[in-house]
Amino acid sequence: QVQLVESGGGLVQAGGSLRLSCVASGGTFRTYAIGWFRQAPGKERELVAAISWTAGTTYYVDSVKGRFTISRDNAKNTAYLQMNGLLPDDTAVYYCAAGFSGIIVPKTNRGYDVWGQGTQVTVSS
Repeated sequence: QVQLVESGGGLVQAGGSLRLSCVASGGTFRTYAIGWFRQAPGKERELVAAISWTAGTTYYVDSVKGRFTISRDNAKNTAYLQMNGLLPDDTAVYYCAAGFSGIIVPKTNRGYDVWGQGTQVTVSS
C-alpha cells in the first residue's frame, strides 16, 4: 500500500513563503491524483489544491489562487505545494492525499484514498 509523508511546514511571518513536500512510498504502481488539504482549529478540512497524474489539470480554492502552486515529480514520487504571500488565515495543518479512483482531479474528501500525517503551517501577523 501507499504511504504519504508531508514535510516543509513551519512558522513564517505574513508575506513569507513555504514549500511543502509530499513523498509517496510503499507501492506506486497505479496512477493517482494528489490533493493538498488543510484544517485549521475549529474549521472543516478544506481542499486547497489538487493535481492530476499527468499534471495536465490543476485546481485551486479561490482563496489561494495566485499565491499557491501545486506541482509533482512522478519520477521522485513527490508532490509539492509552493505557498507564497502567506497570510495568517493560511495557518492550518496541511495534508496531502492520493486518489486512485480514476477521477482526474477529485474535489471531495471521498475522492482520496490515502492520507499523510499532516504538517503544521503557522503564519504570524
